[in-house]
Amino acid sequence: MYVCLCHGVTERQIREVAEAGCHSVSELTMRTGVGANCGSCLDTASEVLAQVHGARTVPLPLPVLSHAA
Repeated sequence: MYVCLCHGVTERQIREVAEAGCHSVSELTMRTGVGANCGSCLDTASEVLAQVHGARTVPLPLPVLSHAA
């Protein structure tokens, strides 16, 4: 799906850049051009970044639960 029509940037491209280490929308704009023209794509681009980085977090083990009962 195209996220930024002005620069022809797809969701897949945003995910690839995020997985390569991009953590902010401003950095994403520098790397891809997303949001540099009209800005209507910034909310969606931000959501995609959050999804990529949210999915990378590893849940903390909760050893307390094994002793709870």
